[in-house]
Amino acid sequence: MHDIRLIRDDPESFDRGLERRGLDPQSARLIELDERRREVIGRLQAIQERRNAASKEVGQAKAQKDEARAAALIAEVARLKQDAPAAEAEQARLEDELKAALAEIPNIPLDEAPDGPDETANVELHRVGTPREIHDAKAHYDLGEALGLIDFEAASRMSGARFAVLKGQVARLERALMSFMLDLHTTEHGYTEVAPPLLVRDEAMFGTAQLPKFRDDQFSAVRQLSDSEISQEILALKAEFSQGGLPKSDHLDDQSAASLLASDVGIRTLMERLWQQRLWLIPTAEVSLTNLVREQILGEDELPLRVTAGTPCFRAEAGAAGRDTRGLIRQHQFTKVELVSVTTPEKSLEEHERMLACAEEVLKRLDLPFRTVTLCTGDMGFSSRKTYDIEVWLPAQKTYREISSCSVCGDFQARRMNARYRPAEGKGPRFVHTLNGSGVAVGRALVAVLENYQQEDGSIAIPAALQPYMGGLTTIGRAS
Repeated sequence: MHDIRLIRDDPESFDRGLERRGLDPQSARLIELDERRREVIGRLQAIQERRNAASKEVGQAKAQKDEARAAALIAEVARLKQDAPAAEAEQARLEDELKAALAEIPNIPLDEAPDGPDETANVELHRVGTPREIHDAKAHYDLGEALGLIDFEAASRMSGARFAVLKGQVARLERALMSFMLDLHTTEHGYTEVAPPLLVRDEAMFGTAQLPKFRDDQFSAVRQLSDSEISQEILALKAEFSQGGLPKSDHLDDQSAASLLASDVGIRTLMERLWQQRLWLIPTAEVSLTNLVREQILGEDELPLRVTAGTPCFRAEAGAAGRDTRGLIRQHQFTKVELVSVTTPEKSLEEHERMLACAEEVLKRLDLPFRTVTLCTGDMGFSSRKTYDIEVWLPAQKTYREISSCSVCGDFQARRMNARYRPAEGKGPRFVHTLNGSGVAVGRALVAVLENYQQEDGSIAIPAALQPYMGGLTTIGRAS
């Protein structure tokens, strides 16, 4: 979320930042909206000040036995009292409109983020490891199905497309990968493991900026209401909409319910009420972990706060139709180990480099070739000011594919969450800076291990770092 005061102070800089993201200027529209809001606030203050002054003058007029003036002042106070609610409603409407407009605008890139329209302008930093020479490399889905350990058809029968069933030693390998990553980050990298909620409220999704911009990419769960609860909702609606010709009876019957639900307004309002029972399935543990500091004021001595979690993640992939339709690359449900850091503004860029090193270490320990790139402004995420992507080598595709993104968000998410800290020295609370990164995507790490460690006989060698988590097993063969 952006601070309208900073936009007012330097609109040109704000618009230049948006231009680097390929967006049109927004400052003039936002400032005009803010000026209207401030004008209403000024009008309300004037109304309140005049009410207070007139109220005092009433007493003075009565003391002077000037009944005519007292009556006129009382009438003025009453009129001002009537004017205030309309102005307050207008102020609330304008504030909501301004907040909604600001919520749709992405973060401003750092100067050091490379400019460019899309992924073709990303800048490679370095490569680690040499891709293995694998003759006629098979894709992970072919390997898994041949072993009898990945079943896409069974998943499709129960859940539809973009789901998979992992079995036997491949299921264990996925679990081993997550355990290995969590152990590495908690014992060597200083992160605290958290087991967070997988279902969160609107406010949490807004805080990390999944809402409102990316609503269509999310899954939600709605509590099933009982018949009596639904009946009560319909009864309440009947009372509200009775002026519109809907039934006025005091009890619910089939005819009155049918009449109410025949109204578009009634249906929409009922759905909105039922929708209030909704919780969102997290698309990444970034949501839960970052919101740990929501509406908190931390002490500077508590920073940096570093937390990690291994969780299922859920994404509708609404914008990914036709992409990676086979295999585990782009699933509606997948597992990921997430890293989140909360720190001071002065330390956030240093923390970004540290987080990247922690994520890269996972792939180094697994002996998986990878490259790291800096994303250009046209390829960065909504909340990010600068992002590093780690891309792992996949032999079957003969290319590098993203397995981790590490982003520094500045105070963008902190403003949406009202997350602050109190400096050891200086004036009042300041907004924290937040960072997040995959440490790494477990599903994609599984893909990378299957493809990079495939053997000529179709079996899968297990990386040395994972063997202790696999009970000493060194190879995965066909399920018996």
